[in-house]
Amino acid sequence: MEALHPRIRLFWIAKGAIGAIAFGVVLAAVDQWVTDVPTAAIAAVVLLGLGLGIAYAVQLYRVWQYEVQSDALYLERGVLTFVETSVPFVRVQHVDTQFGPIERALGLSSVVVYTAGSRNADVRIPGLTPDRARDLQDTLRKLAVESEADDGV
Repeated sequence: MEALHPRIRLFWIAKGAIGAIAFGVVLAAVDQWVTDVPTAAIAAVVLLGLGLGIAYAVQLYRVWQYEVQSDALYLERGVLTFVETSVPFVRVQHVDTQFGPIERALGLSSVVVYTAGSRNADVRIPGLTPDRARDLQDTLRKLAVESEADDGV
């Protein structure tokens, strides 16, 4: 099983920090217009959110793994709910490489595998270097094309 690049923890921590700060801003707005909440309580909630975000990011990094097997892409991830996913290559429709502004700043990208099936039938592998993402995209695309011959439909 392959692990993600360690810099993905910084991305996840940044997402958690943005959420905690946004929640703190909402609490401060409520404090101004509705009730009198002590500033220390708002700061404590924001710090608690930051701490939980950091702990979540570290734990998620520990459990997030993927592997390209002979017939499928296999993923393991999750903190509160652990998820094991197997994506047979015969079900792969197309594969994208994506990277947002924060990921680009950290030198990371993601591979998204779209599959046949129900809505939201896609799998995202975050925290890859751009070179690794392109290599994985090419590998998955090639294996999906090769598996079309095995499709019984």
